[in-house]
Amino acid sequence: MNTKNIHSRTSRTNSWRRRGFTLVELLLVLTILAILAGIVLPKFSGTTDKAKRSAALTTIATFKTALAMFEIDNGGFPKGRDGLQSLITKPSGAKSTWHKYLDSDKIPLDPWEKPYVYECPGRHNPDSYDVYSMGPTGNGGNDAIGNWTATDQR
Repeated sequence: MNTKNIHSRTSRTNSWRRRGFTLVELLLVLTILAILAGIVLPKFSGTTDKAKRSAALTTIATFKTALAMFEIDNGGFPKGRDGLQSLITKPSGAKSTWHKYLDSDKIPLDPWEKPYVYECPGRHNPDSYDVYSMGPTGNGGNDAIGNWTATDQR
């Protein structure tokens, strides 16, 4: 057996096993990753709020369609603050043409897990109704997203 080949093969394996990343190399990689995160993350920070606003507008549009069908079948919009419930549960005094107007067993919550508000007659639409989300802060006001703001919010 040739001991020279065994020795050189063993030392090559040992030097390969000992080779690894130095502390400087690891710090350099971590610095590059931190810089990339600092550039990329701010671009995505506002997308969650925009997506929630868009989801609220989409749900309000669904309510508007269902309420328009309710009006056609029943001769008017549901009255009071409980009017959205009339889209899934037959209210007293509803005509025989009433049917379930939303494909759901309950009225969905807004993206901030608060109930949508329905008023008939509405403050913003006195001839019909207002349907809106109180918005991200939950106190309405300028944050409210409603059927009167749908074109302004997009």
